[in-house]
Amino acid sequence: MNLTDLRALEERYLMQTYRRAPVEFVRGEGALLWDSEGKEYLDFLAGISVCTVGHCNPAVVEAVREQAGRLMHVSNLFYTEPMVRLAERLSESSLGGRVFLSNSGTEANECAIKLARKHAHRRGVGSPEIVSFERDFHGRTYGALAATPSLAQNRALGPMLPGFRSVPFDDAGALRQAVCENTAAVLIEAIQGEAGIYPLSDETLLAARQACDEAGALLILDEIQTGMGRTGSLWAYQQTPVRPDLLTSAKALGGGLPIGACVASEELGEVLEAGDHASTFAGGAVVSAAALAVLDQVDDPSLLRRVRELGATLRDTLRVLEGVEEVRGRGLMIGVGLASGIDAAAVGADLLQNGLIVNVPEPGTLRLLPPLTVDSAQIERAVASIAESLLSYTAR
Repeated sequence: MNLTDLRALEERYLMQTYRRAPVEFVRGEGALLWDSEGKEYLDFLAGISVCTVGHCNPAVVEAVREQAGRLMHVSNLFYTEPMVRLAERLSESSLGGRVFLSNSGTEANECAIKLARKHAHRRGVGSPEIVSFERDFHGRTYGALAATPSLAQNRALGPMLPGFRSVPFDDAGALRQAVCENTAAVLIEAIQGEAGIYPLSDETLLAARQACDEAGALLILDEIQTGMGRTGSLWAYQQTPVRPDLLTSAKALGGGLPIGACVASEELGEVLEAGDHASTFAGGAVVSAAALAVLDQVDDPSLLRRVRELGATLRDTLRVLEGVEEVRGRGLMIGVGLASGIDAAAVGADLLQNGLIVNVPEPGTLRLLPPLTVDSAQIERAVASIAESLLSYTAR
């Protein structure tokens, strides 16, 4: 079946909720992908920060193959070792409390919202509120959607879930004013990912922590894109002056398989009780085995140090390119702000045509999320491709 046939079937049978690029990928290895015509691509998106240990990582593939050959699913009504071991690993590497395993990032955030509301009711709050930042992205189910201001404005999807308010991004004063006795939680990203890679200042993070402490509210950090080594530490909060009460993880956690997690501090481990929350497929043996194989690789000081070093090199190299106005981010989570007049979407399409996969999250920005296993030669190749594409604009 060729690409034309695939596109015809997609248009007929899939709901048109995505704008897909005209490429069919059939094979992946490390930071490389190949399409149906045999063309090679350098992947600097990694499935939107999912395949961070590379495509078809041998250890992850072997863990999946071995577990799938023994046991795939029995439900959460019974014990499986991979599920319990993964919960232990996530807890001990972060907040030390209990873990709810889910199937995605948005589900992890739904768990965090539910826990925060119950915690607020326990302290006598009748109408709990969740505070988030404008341009945050927390998911597309209705709780997470209500905490994602840009998407929550779509009236055709309303009415939205009540009890959510947003404040301007990185505005510490506005955040302090928004947090009050009815606040159940502040739910924010340490680095906004889908918005275009915008790090939150330490000042605002400290303001959020202080405001939550004073109000009795919870600080929830959405680490769905920033976690699992992406910023050069296992969790992004570990490079900030604050510690959250809850953190959520997904994307890279499964190495390519769907999994998410909500991790609580020790003090919050008893809030959700039997019957409060559930998920049929969550914590399945196969995806948990894959996640353990991913953690074995990314929870490694030498790899994390290399992510910081390669990220610094990549940012410094990009900054000096003609047509680049700003480079944002941390580790291998990078947003490239282009000069006025340069069409980022056109640049992204040109790069794809020339064998480099990036993302355009907003007008004027390229988003780079290469696998953490990328090498120096691949970094140089990506920068050269970006420089060549930008040249056609700056030479005008």
